[in-house]
Amino acid sequence: MDTFLVLLMLAALAGVVFFVVLALAGKGSRRGNFAKSGGCLLAVLVLVFVVGSMEEDSPVSEDAAVDTSEEDTEAEDKAEQEELEAEEAEEQKQEEQEAREAEEQAQKEQEAKEAEEQARKEEEERKAEEERKAAEAEENSLTLSQEQAISMAEDYLNYTAFSKSGLMEQLVFEGFSQEEAAFAVENITVDWQEQAVMMAQDYLDYTSFSRQGLIDQLTFEGFSTEHATYAVSQVGF
Repeated sequence: MDTFLVLLMLAALAGVVFFVVLALAGKGSRRGNFAKSGGCLLAVLVLVFVVGSMEEDSPVSEDAAVDTSEEDTEAEDKAEQEELEAEEAEEQKQEEQEAREAEEQAQKEQEAKEAEEQARKEEEERKAEEERKAAEAEENSLTLSQEQAISMAEDYLNYTAFSKSGLMEQLVFEGFSQEEAAFAVENITVDWQEQAVMMAQDYLDYTSFSRQGLIDQLTFEGFSTEHATYAVSQVGF
């Protein structure tokens, strides 16, 4: 379009020159006047046409400029939107990473706590086992005097009844120390309530007693009032 306008301008200029030459050559004649008038008119028309074309192109240029401005604005908005989306994606990624790290830390703490609890249980079991073994070792390492005290206590119980305190006194009478006698009495299997019943029956086999008298006698022998009362009831009182 610009080339066309240039050609028109050149043509108008050539026409003006031509009609000016004619006007000068035919000075004073009707032809000269006509050529002068026609040349001026033609030049004016061409110039008007050129100017009009330029004015028509001007809005197009302005429209093109407006379209370009809108495209630039849209491109900037799109770039800003993409940047915002990228920032949001980065923030979300960071939050997910922090959440994973927090979960891993909580899991590690839980595992450490469970391991500590397991270690504590194992330590308690180990100590309990050591105490059990120590007790067994102590039980298996009886002195000769302790073994003899236990043996004599069992022998006495095989042919007559005793209370716990009565049996201890009998072992001390036999020459054992108070500690050895107590050890022997504590390490034999015996039902002291049943011993009270047996002694109550022994007394009734060779002599007579009232109910209260038999209870008092059993209490004197070292039985508790509860065991003595139970024994007297068992033998028929």
